[in-house]
Amino acid sequence: MIAASSVAAAVPEERGRGVSTAGWGAAVCYLATVAGANWASAQHLFAVGALVVPAGASIAGAALAVRDVVHETLGVRGVLAAVIAGTAVSAIVASPRMAAASAVAFAVSELVDCWLYRRWRPRGRLNAVAGSNLGGLVVDSVVFVPGAFGSLALLPGQLAGKALATVAALAVLAAWSRRPEVRS
Repeated sequence: MIAASSVAAAVPEERGRGVSTAGWGAAVCYLATVAGANWASAQHLFAVGALVVPAGASIAGAALAVRDVVHETLGVRGVLAAVIAGTAVSAIVASPRMAAASAVAFAVSELVDCWLYRRWRPRGRLNAVAGSNLGGLVVDSVVFVPGAFGSLALLPGQLAGKALATVAALAVLAAWSRRPEVRS
């Protein structure tokens, strides 16, 4: 999903032409990452040395990058609609406790991510994705982990998983942006 989302990020927004195919694809991909992150967080943990990482953390990190693609292809209104839909998906997929923590964390972190992306976008797409994802992943983790798991014990793993997904998305986007016909 990261590769597809990063590829879609290279497609310019089609202003005045309605919603682009890339925009719809990015929105569907975004909602799938939201659902996957909630499901995986509730079902799976894995250990990397002493670090315990909720499996959904990497998927949630990918959701932050995909959210930037939605922003790029559908604009601010489109991304706000996707965030609202993603919050609803969280309530459907997860346990009530996980859903509540996810809905609050998602709403807050995605709005922070959106704001940061807009602020950083004039500095280039890679800078915008990196800056907004960093801010979004920290806010999301700090809000989500204690609400979903009852403590901050999983916070380091949550941050690591989301950071790993952001680095992977940035690597794909950087490679894609180096193509001569893609403007970043």
